[in-house]
Amino acid sequence: MRVEKEDGYASEMLHARKYQDLSSLDHGLATQITLGVLRWRSTIDETVRRASSKKLAQMDAEVLTALRMGVFQIQYLERIPAHAAIFESVELVKRARKRSAVPFVNAVLRKVPVERHSSVVEDADDAATLASVSAHPMWLVERWTASYGLDQTRRICAHNQSTPVAAIHFHDNAAEEELIREGVELQPGALLNHARRVRSGDVTKTRAFRERRISVQDEASQLVALLVGTGQTILDCCAAPGGKTRSIAERNPKSRVFATELHPHRAALLQRLAGAENVRVIAADARQLPFTSEFDRVLVDVPCSGTGTLARNPEIKWRLKANDLEDLADRQVAILQSVLERVESAGKLVYASCSLEPEENEAVVEKVLSKATGFQVASCREELASLRDAGELSWGDLDSLISGDYLRTIPGVHPCDGFFAAILERR
Repeated sequence: MRVEKEDGYASEMLHARKYQDLSSLDHGLATQITLGVLRWRSTIDETVRRASSKKLAQMDAEVLTALRMGVFQIQYLERIPAHAAIFESVELVKRARKRSAVPFVNAVLRKVPVERHSSVVEDADDAATLASVSAHPMWLVERWTASYGLDQTRRICAHNQSTPVAAIHFHDNAAEEELIREGVELQPGALLNHARRVRSGDVTKTRAFRERRISVQDEASQLVALLVGTGQTILDCCAAPGGKTRSIAERNPKSRVFATELHPHRAALLQRLAGAENVRVIAADARQLPFTSEFDRVLVDVPCSGTGTLARNPEIKWRLKANDLEDLADRQVAILQSVLERVESAGKLVYASCSLEPEENEAVVEKVLSKATGFQVASCREELASLRDAGELSWGDLDSLISGDYLRTIPGVHPCDGFFAAILERR
């Protein structure tokens, strides 16, 4: 309900303090139902339409949400009996003070077939079928098919409908053994040698997580931070929540690291999570940076559509509209133009996004560089090869990570979120 009414993000809400007292089992179930309903909303709604005498638009939001949760439990979960899912959905409607809708909810859910939902994404032979069976908006699937081809789009959609593996970045060498002692089973990173992936266990309940000695951070996000390299003065723009900032600061312990974030409350979060003595956090608009000095290393991980993170943030696909991309690109161009002015001679800037859309990635870089002087695009392949040779990058197929001179990770093709990065050097 809050995701739809407040434009919030479910993954953030589910980890808010008010839910910390839930047991691991209860928190896991709440997460599974919430994210599951968001992932499969269009196919769930079609099931509700077939079983209901009312149109979805005529239903109160509380009633529709309870129906969606009921259908998800009946058709997508294995361990919850249909009668229990129906009972709990009816109770939710009562608690929402919609008692007049109780007979309706009960009747609709009793018509729902008690059969396990199956989605054979790999059999979809066109964009329309793929959008339908994978619960994605048609316009997104059409875009991805045009950009990446049908085969890779199938893999993107399949990845988005799965529960992504949590990846860990360690800030303390002793933390790994602590996690294992507390019952967390780990496996090696799939992209980076220093990363770990969680096979089982609840990392958020561990002492190391509470003390911020580990971070839950996707491996592609960790890789983007590595591309920044080393410098004496480093600027991280649009830096909240702070995972990349902290990684950069720890790799450059004797450097001065400045991190900016537009909104004061997110800047405060960044201050708490960055966790390094050499980081200075400033609430500032990246389009109007409050600096006169220049930096030899800069990261600008721009606000974007987030279409590379739909496995973690499924609500984005129902919220995003095609015309939003133009507005986002205009903002990204303005940010990059502003930040380029703060790169010193022979300095390096990494432009990054977690979007799969060319308008937010290559097009932004090319538009800005067409008007900027003294900058050139450096090859990400060379940086990735250096990271591989240094024992940090474990992914063997470098060519699959590259699109021209750019870094491009694709969900389902690579074991991580979809990220784009460009390295710009000042001559």
